[in-house]
Amino acid sequence: MDIKDAIVERFIQLCTEKGIKINELATLSGVTPSTAYSMMDKSRRDISIRTIKKFCDGLEITLGEFFSTCEFDNLEQEIK
Repeated sequence: MDIKDAIVERFIQLCTEKGIKINELATLSGVTPSTAYSMMDKSRRDISIRTIKKFCDGLEITLGEFFSTCEFDNLEQEIK
């Protein structure tokens, strides 16, 4: 799993836990639904930290809480 996949999976997990859909997360976060859906698109590889922060704000969690999972701890090193 790469970092982008881990980020998408984490947002899906958090939305499921809160019982909301991605477009609802976008509204809560003050971003357009198209931004949220493009983040979910496998062909789009870049996600800005600013967008991640906005989504975390919408979920009322910190960046630390977002990234504090074993999935992020176990990612392969990017530099090979």
